[in-house]
Amino acid sequence: MASIRRTLSPVPRAGIPLNGEVCSVASPLSKSSSCTQNYPSSNGFLSSLAASLDSQAFVLGVFSPRTSRPFEKSKPKGQVWRRALSHFFICFMLGIFIGATPFASMTLSANLMSKHQDLSFEMVSSVGFHQLHGSVSRNVTPSGSRKMQKNVTMESQVKEWGTTEGIIVKSDMQNQSLIQEADLESRKLLIIVTPTYAHPFQAHNLHRLAHVLKLVSPPLLWIVVEMTSQSAQTTDILRRTGIMYRHLVCEKNLTDVRDRSVHQRNVALFHIETHRLDGIIYFADEDNIYSEDLFKQMRQIRRFGTWSVAKIISNKMQAAIEGPVCNGTQVIGWHTFESSRRLQRFYAQISGFAFNSTILWDPKRWHRPTLEPIRQLDTGNDGFQVSTFIEQIVEDESQMEGLPQDCSRIMVIMNRLMPYILTSGS
Repeated sequence: MASIRRTLSPVPRAGIPLNGEVCSVASPLSKSSSCTQNYPSSNGFLSSLAASLDSQAFVLGVFSPRTSRPFEKSKPKGQVWRRALSHFFICFMLGIFIGATPFASMTLSANLMSKHQDLSFEMVSSVGFHQLHGSVSRNVTPSGSRKMQKNVTMESQVKEWGTTEGIIVKSDMQNQSLIQEADLESRKLLIIVTPTYAHPFQAHNLHRLAHVLKLVSPPLLWIVVEMTSQSAQTTDILRRTGIMYRHLVCEKNLTDVRDRSVHQRNVALFHIETHRLDGIIYFADEDNIYSEDLFKQMRQIRRFGTWSVAKIISNKMQAAIEGPVCNGTQVIGWHTFESSRRLQRFYAQISGFAFNSTILWDPKRWHRPTLEPIRQLDTGNDGFQVSTFIEQIVEDESQMEGLPQDCSRIMVIMNRLMPYILTSGS
């Protein structure tokens, strides 16, 4: 019986060529075995390509997940530990490299900055020395000139820098104090007191005064005082102006009143004293003509401010000026045109002065000799009433402030011509 024997191909082993091929068994770190053909050595491009593929396979094998290698369980434990240790070693070295990088850059930049500062300081010191002490350096010997230059320049620069910093600090403090004072002056409350009554030109006068007050920067409080009761017309005008106001009523009996405007102003003074309003009080009659700059100048008043007023004399149809004579802001005399007023103490009109409201309710601050309330007296003529009222606020002209500088401007015109026309026409 014939027997057929089939020759088996030999089992390939590592490093043994088979049919002109060289196969390498997969290493523990690789994913699978790699086999490359044994091309002639003259083809360099193909050999380099094969080498790069081998390196890529090695990197992928290192960082590939464990689940992608199913035959890993059958490998020895030594290879597993070797792979784990290699992973740990690579990560450890990578972490050390990343952690040391910022510290190296910081130290490098610090060294560079210190060198740059030393260089700049030496340049500044040498320049300062040659500028400030050029004549002295010529007489110094070359050997000790550098040390002496450094010492002299450092001392001189420290002194100069200290003085300049002190000047800068002082100037900054002065500027800040001036700014604070300017802010306080600009934020001072103006308390405008206006007595009124029902007459044909009441609405016209109140509207005209309201338009002037609307041009004044706040804060401003307009206190309007009427006799007996609040009229609907005055209330409607005040509501439409858009100005912060208080509408008061003087309930005094008209039969006992000689000058109702005096009692109306006293009602406003009592209201300010009761509520302790802090600001500058000004009596603005409704029929006068006012400059907008007058209200800006008022905010500069500390205690008592006064200025000149142009007054239209109705019976003579002419104008006259009455008010202070100033040297700068110091009051040194008075203008007056009526011989009957020469015996009075002060020659100011009711719309020719303003004063600090704290004088009413804080007498200790201003060292007032009496604690009696300050009120206008309903006795004598207009000039005497104003003079006696001012005597309660100040002792003499040294406590007054003339506005504006040298009292050189007319900012108020007292118009008494309209009542004269009305009375003469009737």
